Amino acid sequence: MTELLDLLRSPWPWYVGGPLIGLTVPLLLWLGNKGFGISANLRHACAILLPDSAKPSFFRYDWRKERWNLMFAGGLVLGGLLTGLIFANPDPARLSAAGVQSVQELGMQVRPGLVPAELTDLSNPGVWLLLAFSGLLVGFGTRYGGGCTSGHAITGLSTLQGPSLIATVSFFVGGILSANLLLPLFMAVIR
Repeated sequence: MTELLDLLRSPWPWYVGGPLIGLTVPLLLWLGNKGFGISANLRHACAILLPDSAKPSFFRYDWRKERWNLMFAGGLVLGGLLTGLIFANPDPARLSAAGVQSVQELGMQVRPGLVPAELTDLSNPGVWLLLAFSGLLVGFGTRYGGGCTSGHAITGLSTLQGPSLIATVSFFVGGILSANLLLPLFMAVIR
């Protein structure tokens, strides 16, 4: 049992995790011509929760056909909870020397955990601004781009969709620009 817990607590190599994620796409296509993606679950939740009288036409569809996707998202949340609470690796996350230097150049301290403490200080209005602006960009981009990173990069690319290639390249370019231009700018503002 200890060996199983050690296996679940340690990071899996790319050659195990990658194929497992990759095999999800053909499995979903084989099981019912379903595409892998997470952002559609927000639409499903709105279709479930909004009263019919206040529901825009975008949310008027048979969401019951998409229950599998809601269960999949619920499984992701449950898996995250289990990983964080039961199977958590007790060792702190390790960064490369270049990663540590990059974080320190932003004026943040490298501490155990994945999120710098400077970004979790909810008494700072700048942190709220950063979180709100980031959420707005992610939400707008997901809707404007016709899907999220998992939908485009995993399902779209594996089914050779041209728009998914453009979206995936844009995700990477946006991430690089955000990490190198926007994050230092925001860190200067919230200090």
